[in-house]
Amino acid sequence: MKATTTLEIKMNPSELYERPKNRWRILDKPESSDVTSLAKQLNGNEIVATLLLQRGIKTFDEAKKFFRPSLQDLHDPFLMKDMDKAVARIETALSKGEKILVYGDYDVDGTTAVALFYTFLKTLNANCGFYIPDRYAEGYGISFMGIDFAKAEGYSLIVALDCGIKSNDKVDYANEKGIDFIICDHHRPGSTLPNAVAVLDPKRDDCNYPFDELCGCGIGFKLAQAISQKRNLGIETIEPLLDLVAVAIAADIVPLIGENRVLATFGMKRINSDPRPGFKAMLVHAKLKRSVSISDVVFIFAPRINAAGRIEHGKLAVQLLTSLDEETANAASEVVNKNNTDRRDLDKAITTHALEILSSSIEMQTRKSTVVFDKDWHKGVVGIVASRLIEKYYRPTIVLSQSNGKVSGSARSVKDFDVYEAIEACSELLIQFGGHKYAAGLTMDPDKVELFMEKFEMEVAARITPEQMIPEIEIDLEIPFEKIDNAFYAVLKQFAPFGPGNMSPVFLTRHVCDRGWARIVGERHLKFDLINPANPNRIFPAIGFGLSGFLSSLANKNEVDVCYAIEENEYNGKVSLQLNVKDMRMA
Repeated sequence: MKATTTLEIKMNPSELYERPKNRWRILDKPESSDVTSLAKQLNGNEIVATLLLQRGIKTFDEAKKFFRPSLQDLHDPFLMKDMDKAVARIETALSKGEKILVYGDYDVDGTTAVALFYTFLKTLNANCGFYIPDRYAEGYGISFMGIDFAKAEGYSLIVALDCGIKSNDKVDYANEKGIDFIICDHHRPGSTLPNAVAVLDPKRDDCNYPFDELCGCGIGFKLAQAISQKRNLGIETIEPLLDLVAVAIAADIVPLIGENRVLATFGMKRINSDPRPGFKAMLVHAKLKRSVSISDVVFIFAPRINAAGRIEHGKLAVQLLTSLDEETANAASEVVNKNNTDRRDLDKAITTHALEILSSSIEMQTRKSTVVFDKDWHKGVVGIVASRLIEKYYRPTIVLSQSNGKVSGSARSVKDFDVYEAIEACSELLIQFGGHKYAAGLTMDPDKVELFMEKFEMEVAARITPEQMIPEIEIDLEIPFEKIDNAFYAVLKQFAPFGPGNMSPVFLTRHVCDRGWARIVGERHLKFDLINPANPNRIFPAIGFGLSGFLSSLANKNEVDVCYAIEENEYNGKVSLQLNVKDMRMA
C-alpha cells in the first residue's frame, strides 16, 4: 500500500530545503549582582560569567569543574541499581570460562558500546564474541534469532547494550534456553522490567544513580569501570575506551552536561592524541588533517558507522572499531565509506520523493504532524529522511517503509515536543515501539498504516503548541561587535565540548551591515563581511549556511540584526575568527 502516488514535480535544491522562519528567544539575564560576583571570582569578564550562570554554574568551584573536568569527577558505578549483580555474574563467567556474547544495536551507540565492552572483556582474557542484529532480518534490539545463535554457539551469558529494556519476551525465551542476560540500556523502561540477572538503566524508577542521561555506550563503560574497580585496576585500564564513549555521546544527542561532559572531554582528547586505527582510517577517508571536534564526530564518524547497519550490516562497524592495525582498519573503512556514499544517494532520492508526496497534498501540508509511507523505501535511511523533512515542514515526523510483511519506521521530533509519548498513545495499533523524546522507532501491520496516520495526527494536534511548530533560535546574550576578539574566543573555546545542555553560545548584535561583498556560495549559502557602521574598520567575516535568500536584505548596506556563533575558520593555513550566522532580520 502507498500513501499516495508520486507526482512529477521539478524542484531545485533550494526549494527542497527551504527554511521555515524562526522565532528568537533571548535567555533571561541572571541577576547583575550574581554576574558581578562570579566575574570577580574568576578574574574574567561579565559575558563569560553570564554564560556560566545561564548553564547553572554559580560558584568558582563549579566553574573549575566545568572548565577543568577530571576523571575523578566520575560517579561510583556501584551507585547504579543492579551493578553489583552484573559484576558478580560476569566475574563468575570469567572464572568458569563461560562464553559471553556482547550484543548491541546496529546504530552508533550500539556498535560503539559493543566495541567497547568486547574490547574490555578481551583485556580480561574472556571467552567472548559479539553480535549485532541484522536491521532487515531481525529489526531493532534483542531478537529470537540472536538468542538462537547464542544457544547454538554455546554462549551462556549475553550482555545487551543500548537495547533490551522492553525485551521481556526475548529474555524469558533466553532463560528457557539456559542463557542469562545482563541488560545495559538507557531507554525508558516499560511497566515491568525483563527477568534478567541485572538491569542497568538509570531511568529505572528505583535507580538512584546521580546522572540519568548516559547513552548506552556510557552505561557499558560504567560496567567496565565497576569491574575494574572490583579488581583494583586503575582508571588507566579503561581510559583508552573513552574515545568510543565520546563518539556515542555526540551521535546519540544526549545532554553534554554532568558525567557526559567528563566522558566526552577525555574521549575527545584520546581521539586527538592517540586515535584507534578505525578512527584514524575514517579521518583519512574524510581528508581531515586538523584536530577533531565534536561536530566532526557528528558529521564524519557517525554517518559512516551508521551506514554499515543501514546498507550492509552493523557488524562491519564493530570490526572497524575493534581493528588492531592500520591495514585491517583501512580495509574495513573502505567498505564503510562505500556504504556511506550509497546511503547519501538513497537519502537524497527518498527525501525528494517524500517532499513530492507532501507538496501534492494540501491536507498533508496543513497537518500538525507528518507521516509518509512508501513500501519500497529503503528502511535504513528513513530516520535521516525524517530529519530532512523537518527542515522543510517543522513538525513531528515519521517516515515508514515496508519489509518482511511489516511496516516500520523512524520518528523525529521538534524542540520540546515528546514524540515518544504521542507514539505511545497509539500503541494499540503497533506491534512494537521504543525510543525517547526526540527520536523513536515503531513497527505495525500494513493494514494499520492509515489508522495510525489519523491517530498520530490526533494525538500530536492535541499536545503540540503553536510555538513548538516554529523553529526556535535560543540566544544566550546580546553583545556589541567590540567585545569580540581572540582573547574572548579563547575563553569561549573552553566551554567545549558542545552539545545539548551546553550548546555553542549564540549571540545577538543589532544594527550591523554587510561591507558590500555579499555573495552566494554552494547554491544555498551566504558569504559576507559584517561591520558596525559606527566602527567600519573592524571587519567580521561571516557565513550563513542555507541563508542565500537573505542576499537582497544586505543590499545597499541595509542594517540588520544578526544572531550567530563565533568560530575559527582555517583557509590556506591561516586561522581567523568567523561569525556563523544562524538568522538575521532587518534592523
